[in-house]
Amino acid sequence: MQKRLISAALIVATLAWAGGCRKGEAPSPDVWAEVNGTQIERSEVEQYYRTRVNPQTQTPSHEESLSLMLNILDDLINNEILFERAEKLGLSASDGDVEDKFAEFKSPYTDDEFQRQLQSRGVTVDDLKKDIRRELSIQKLMNAEVNSKINITDQDVSDFYNQNRQQFNVAETQYRLAQIVVTPRKDQEVRNRKNDDATTDAEARAKVAMLLKQLKSGADFSELAMDYSEDPQTAGSGGDLGYVPESSLGQSNPALKAAVMALKPGETSGVIVLPDSYRILKLVAKEAPGQRDLNDPSVQQSIRDALRTRKEQLLRTAYLTDARDQAKVENYLAQQVIESSGRLPEVVAPPSAAPDMAPPAEAPPQQ
Repeated sequence: MQKRLISAALIVATLAWAGGCRKGEAPSPDVWAEVNGTQIERSEVEQYYRTRVNPQTQTPSHEESLSLMLNILDDLINNEILFERAEKLGLSASDGDVEDKFAEFKSPYTDDEFQRQLQSRGVTVDDLKKDIRRELSIQKLMNAEVNSKINITDQDVSDFYNQNRQQFNVAETQYRLAQIVVTPRKDQEVRNRKNDDATTDAEARAKVAMLLKQLKSGADFSELAMDYSEDPQTAGSGGDLGYVPESSLGQSNPALKAAVMALKPGETSGVIVLPDSYRILKLVAKEAPGQRDLNDPSVQQSIRDALRTRKEQLLRTAYLTDARDQAKVENYLAQQVIESSGRLPEVVAPPSAAPDMAPPAEAPPQQ
């Protein structure tokens, strides 16, 4: 009798173990993850993968390709968790919000250009609006659940200043600069708002002359930089280079230093001809050397911005960790990688990169 009971217990345990193993199996090869029952498919991962791979550079190895896909999938999992939470809390973006953002994104393009953008990335208008709704909803969630809880007091600012006084001792004259860059060649990384890129020297000279003319007519430097500058690092921030020490200017091209030294705060240079580009500079501000006092409004603002960024990063990380702990997540792609001992399974062969065009929507942000 005792042996039969033991046998029955073993059968039950075996069935339970087998059921547990089957629990982690993907519903189909094209489903790479599930979040609370919502499936994330291979095609969605590959769509973002194509926006991150430059077809003009060396093709990623299988391991590099797979690692990137795992990172993208993890971002998509996080975004799905946060989007579901936003819906649950009634913080979903409205149809009006989505349409306004869609119109803002589409505005730099003609209808034909916009359709080519979508086709080059293999997405539809509905796909784009879905991404916009998700992005705006997550922003509303973060604003309500994280940003609203951040409070930087005057005491916080004072404590930071007293603990970091040396940071505010300017050793030499510094120049806050902004730039507009135009290159006489096709640039694979151009990401200005109008997707405008000069491809020949003649086009570059004509373009920079047009920009200088607009500046002299009173156009806003920052807006022109965001619309036309071909520097991917600064175009999005209106060409802002931050503060540059005078010693660094001496290490750059003599023409750049001469142009900066001739400017007064608020003034814009003419066209500066460099071996690889044409540039227009703006001197936003100039700071003399010496200890910057806590009463300086710019010092207080920089401290508040730094403290807010720190706290926001901390709270966002904690919030996402807590939300992920409460979600039911199955990462089938990660399971495949483990089961194949790191070898690239056939199902995750890297897709071909899309043509080099600006994507209609950015890859999912890492929350």
